[in-house]
Order: sequence, then C-alpha cells, then structure tokens
Amino acid sequence: MIGLRRPDTGSVTLFGDPAHESNHGDRIGFVPQDVTTTNGEMPVTVREAVRMGRYSHRLVGRFSLDDTEAVDTALQRVGIADLASRRVGRLSGGQRQRVFIARALASEADFLALDEPTVGVDADSRETFYNLLHELNEDGITIILIEHDIGIVTTHASEIACLNRELFFHGDPETFAETNALADAYGGSQSIVHHQHWSTEMRWDEMR
Repeated sequence: MIGLRRPDTGSVTLFGDPAHESNHGDRIGFVPQDVTTTNGEMPVTVREAVRMGRYSHRLVGRFSLDDTEAVDTALQRVGIADLASRRVGRLSGGQRQRVFIARALASEADFLALDEPTVGVDADSRETFYNLLHELNEDGITIILIEHDIGIVTTHASEIACLNRELFFHGDPETFAETNALADAYGGSQSIVHHQHWSTEMRWDEMR
C-alpha cells in the first residue's frame, strides 16, 4: 500500500499515483512490525532518530530553527521529550514505538502506516498508544493499521477490512461485528465478545 512492493496484479494508488512509483515518501510515516523488538543496538539518541524525519525538508547545511521546532513539537506530542537524550536501543518497546511515530510527525506526514505496532508492548502501553492514534487522527492524519487483536480494532478503528488471501469484509466495525466474516475467513464458529474490562482476542492475517 505504501509502495514498497509492486503488486503482481491490480493496482494501488497513493496520493493519485501508482504506489510503487510514488514520490510522496515525505508524506508517509511508516512504523514497521518489528519496531518494538528490534533496533536494540540502534546507536542514536531519541532526538537524533526523530530528527531523521526532517531530512526531506532540510536544505544543504545545518538544521534550521523550523527543523528544531518540528522535532521538539513531535517529541512533546508523543510524550517522550524527557527521553530526548537517551539511546533508542535502551528504550522499552512502547517507548521505541513512540520514537518512530514522532519521527513521522516531525516529517509532517499526513499518512501513517502501522504494521502491528504493539507487538511486545504491555496492555497499558497499548491503550495509551491507541489513545494517541485517536488524537492524531482527529488532527487530520490518516492512519492505516494492520492488527491481529480483534478487540482493539473493533474498539478503535473507524473502518475495517478483513483479509485472508481475499477480502471477506470492508466496512464499519458495527456492521462487521454482525457478520460472519471471521468464520468465513478462518472457518469454524467465531464471534466477537466485548466486556467493560476485556475483549476476546482472535487472529486475522491482515486488517485495516
């Protein structure tokens, strides 16, 4: 969807252009699946990592005042300003995840693509993270999320695509909960159960 691979069939359009030919990389913030479990030896500080988001804006020479302000704002926005001088490799999975979000914000991206961004992150950090995504979305940033936690998706997403080699559902969470899409995609008898304090977790191959 963000142009990393060319589709074998069909097409994906990104900002009006074929995704694999798009030159709008500065508008995309990408958080890979393994961000919380790898990069343990990343030899840069949090501020340096977030500053990478400004490379596409920077002219030849030093970072400008605008660049510095954008980095500072991004660090504050995701709540890691106090970690600015810490090495990324010494952060927890949840903190590292926020570094990559901040980098995207510093780049002034208006589209975030997140591939299972909460793998290895504890429940409290996950909830805080999705609250942050809500805020970013309300600020006008489009977010595409691949997630296997059905409870999380049906609670937080505004639109769902249920995929398992083919598309079994595409629509709003309320309608999805009333369909047999999960059973059709994975077989057997499956349902979604929500409770005030918990929700069952079922697995998908991909979802939006």
